[in-house]
Amino acid sequence: MSSAKATPCFGGHQISSVDVDHIRLVLALFLSLCFSCLYFVVLQTQIHSFLQDLEWAFKETAIRSSHSSAQAFNVCFGVHRRSAMDVDQIRLVLALFLSLVSAVCSVTDPNDLAILNQFRQGLENPELLNWPTTGSDPCGPPTWKHIVCAGNRVSQIQVQNLGLKGPLPNNLNQLTKLSNLGLQKNQFSGMLPSLGGLSELQYAFLDYNSFDSIPLDFVDGLVNLQSLALDSNPLNATTGWSLPYELQSSAQMATLSLMNCNLAGPLPEFLGNLLSLTSLKLALNRISGGIPASFSNLGLQYLWLNGQSGGGMNGPIDVVASIVSLASLWLHGNEFSGKIPENIGDLTSLKDFNVNSNDLVGLLPDSLADMQLNMLDLNNNQFMGPVPEVKAVNYSYSSNNFCQSDVGGPCAPEVMALLEFLDGVNYPSRLVSSWSGNDPCEGQWLGVSCDANQKVAIVNLAKYNLSGTLSPSLANLGSLTQIKLSSNHLSGPIPTNWTTLKSLTLLDSEPTPSPGNIPPSGGSQSPSKSPSPPTAGSTTNPTSPSNESTHEGSSKRSKLVVIVAVVASMAALVFFVVPLSIYCCKKRKDTSQAPTSLAVQPRDPSYLDNMVKVVVANNANGSVSTLTGSSCGSRNSSATGESHIIEARNLIISVQVLRNVTKNFAPENELGRGGFGVVYKGELDDGTKIAVKRMEAGVISSKALDEFQAEIAVLSKVRHRHLVSLLGYSIGGNERILVYEYMPQGTLSKHLFHWKSLRLEPLSWKRRLNIALDVARGMEYLHSMAHQSFIHRDLKPSNILLGDDFRAKVSDFGLVKLAPNGEKSVVTRLAGTFGYLAPEYAVMGKITTKADVFSFGVVLMELLTGLTALDEDRPEESQYLAAWFWKIKSSQEKLMASIDPALDVKDGTFESISVIAELAGHCTAREPSQRPDMGHSVNVLSSLVEKWKPLDNDTEEYCGIDYSLPLNQMVKGWQEAEGKDLSYLDLEDGKASISSRPTGFAESFLSTDGR
Repeated sequence: MSSAKATPCFGGHQISSVDVDHIRLVLALFLSLCFSCLYFVVLQTQIHSFLQDLEWAFKETAIRSSHSSAQAFNVCFGVHRRSAMDVDQIRLVLALFLSLVSAVCSVTDPNDLAILNQFRQGLENPELLNWPTTGSDPCGPPTWKHIVCAGNRVSQIQVQNLGLKGPLPNNLNQLTKLSNLGLQKNQFSGMLPSLGGLSELQYAFLDYNSFDSIPLDFVDGLVNLQSLALDSNPLNATTGWSLPYELQSSAQMATLSLMNCNLAGPLPEFLGNLLSLTSLKLALNRISGGIPASFSNLGLQYLWLNGQSGGGMNGPIDVVASIVSLASLWLHGNEFSGKIPENIGDLTSLKDFNVNSNDLVGLLPDSLADMQLNMLDLNNNQFMGPVPEVKAVNYSYSSNNFCQSDVGGPCAPEVMALLEFLDGVNYPSRLVSSWSGNDPCEGQWLGVSCDANQKVAIVNLAKYNLSGTLSPSLANLGSLTQIKLSSNHLSGPIPTNWTTLKSLTLLDSEPTPSPGNIPPSGGSQSPSKSPSPPTAGSTTNPTSPSNESTHEGSSKRSKLVVIVAVVASMAALVFFVVPLSIYCCKKRKDTSQAPTSLAVQPRDPSYLDNMVKVVVANNANGSVSTLTGSSCGSRNSSATGESHIIEARNLIISVQVLRNVTKNFAPENELGRGGFGVVYKGELDDGTKIAVKRMEAGVISSKALDEFQAEIAVLSKVRHRHLVSLLGYSIGGNERILVYEYMPQGTLSKHLFHWKSLRLEPLSWKRRLNIALDVARGMEYLHSMAHQSFIHRDLKPSNILLGDDFRAKVSDFGLVKLAPNGEKSVVTRLAGTFGYLAPEYAVMGKITTKADVFSFGVVLMELLTGLTALDEDRPEESQYLAAWFWKIKSSQEKLMASIDPALDVKDGTFESISVIAELAGHCTAREPSQRPDMGHSVNVLSSLVEKWKPLDNDTEEYCGIDYSLPLNQMVKGWQEAEGKDLSYLDLEDGKASISSRPTGFAESFLSTDGR
């Protein structure tokens, strides 16, 4: 027997140390394989086979060893009756070990796995994914179908065209390593999942699904995004949606496909900053406005803007000629106007060009004929001139105003001359629609008359609202006798070659001829400028010699009359007007020097002109002189001092007067400073206070002057008790000064944000409600109750002023825009204050009255919270008040925590706070159409402020009065009971019982005055 030391084995048997070493070696090899994760899932049969091989290996080793070792091996591995049980024990141990190794070798991030499981659980038909239900790892091995991983993180989801139904998890953007998302061509529904924060995402395909809304932060932080497709999703079907401003951070964007997904509004200029963009497909949406000028920066190959509903896009298409890389340009189904640009031939790569169904006009450029196109569609426009021969494979041009129906057919010379003239005056629609065919003497060519020889003799386009320049082409109409173009908006000189028109007898044109450009006589007839505009409809053709000589004689007589009239006028000026003017000016100088005070009287609404009266008093003598407008006459009356009542819509006040009342703009009279300048307090001799807003010399620019004039223009047209009244203005040298009524309590911002530092009382909730109602009424008047609709554009607490009774008035109308033609919308350059700007205005420049509603909603939030609209010192999530308030307003607990600590919130108060919070949310809705008008805000606020309650039982108030008595006796009884003298009431006379109109009241007033 061997001397090797025996060692206990599995069944309590003894084996040698050599056998133990063998076992250790085999297990070490097995562990290496397991930890490499190559064979950690083994079937029962494979395990059994492995154990048999292991057993034979041990047997062979035991034979070569000592007898005692062999016996020990047989004892251990069961070449006896208990071997089956021992194998089962080993098999169990290895199975448990394999399970442990499997758990250790799992690689998928737990959060990614949880999101994938949520994705599956939200589907109606998850079985189409063919994902295992339990005991598997998405990143494998083996990996789940449609999932690609990078390490232990999910990097791609590719489930396109599987027919999947249901919503997607809203935390999909927590797959932070996602680079490719392919969800297209399924039936996903609900809100699009936010992709915000997926900084590694490069491709996102969510097109051809049933998503019905889009989150605000959908594209936030997608800095590596290269392709985005949302085609054929009914997003925001009612209101539409617009491209978020945050998209401009996706500088690597190459493909943007948003067709048929309710994209609405004008295209933002920032798209032109996505310089990597090569494919922009926005067809079949609700886009309006023109093609942004910034598109000229792009290297686009595909630009599809066709089929916009709701009127479609408009404006010229000149910018597309600058995108020289274009291969496919689809503009059909819109309202684009103007001409096809002359340099369209620069697009040498263009293959498809479709402008079907637009309002494009004019002659087609010659360069179009040389372009190597696969498809050219010019149908349903108003193109004119000849049909060009082009090299396009597919070419259609029907339903236009071409002079010929055949390709290459020339137009008559007279037609070409008139069309070139039409080109110079920018193709007015009235003329374009009527100037068709190849003969101007046939059909209805507006403003064109022909002679007996069927030649164009008269062009009469006076009062046709023409603009542009005069074309030399009319010189090709040798038969012209009259050209009538007065009362238009033409510019530039008269073409010199018009002097070759030998038959021309009348030239009535608006442009001022420069020396050398006045047509001299040509032939026997002398073309003369008509002294007065002819009748617009006149088409008389003076071809007979008698008519010509009569006209020439009358022209000479007219010249003589004009000369005599001028001489007589000059004589009258010298002998009468000049002395009178000297007298008036001297008189005015004597009676109006150095005015010392100014008294303000409110406008009387009974006056049709609704003017302001300002009295400027001078205590130098005992006369009163009244100036109306610019007149220099005076009317005297007995008074203690001299005063001037300036009464006009253009109210001008002397700079010297304003210097006097502000003590030469003394610093101690300064009320505040702003972008315009400094506001001073002024006090008149009678104690009346005024606010004087003086523009600083350093800010006098064209923009500042525009605001100055805009404020005068607006406030001279509107008058409301909740709009600050403009009392006058002053212009002298570099001085630009506005005079307003004085608001003693200053701005709302002072009482809302700075009350502690200024040692003021905080605003109570009741006062805040009153202020909100006052502002709402003022804005409602601007939007819908004035004679015209105005958009303020800069509503904020610093532009809301408070009186002694804390009643509010809206001020600062320098940025006001007039909504044209009652549409109450206008596209303009960005102006205003960040934090109060509506999203559509900040992104697209589209300003409507609903932009003011948004600003008002932000002001309501400030009244609720005591926080400013924008503060970078606050935590990041609450820096922008409107976005933060939207997140917390639906939670009563969070809303209560956000209320201004200066407010004493009670149960009754919180009810109205909840109503205001809800109103603020509606006013700041993302889509303008979802915001109420200001009239709704007035109704909501007035129901909170002006609650009427009857007095408690007040019958004792009138005890002793018998209401069954006649009125006379009842009043006498009341007089005796109260001890009051009412002898001034003559109740016997019914008319006398109704007092006459009180002094200062209008004969009538409107409902708008009541508000």
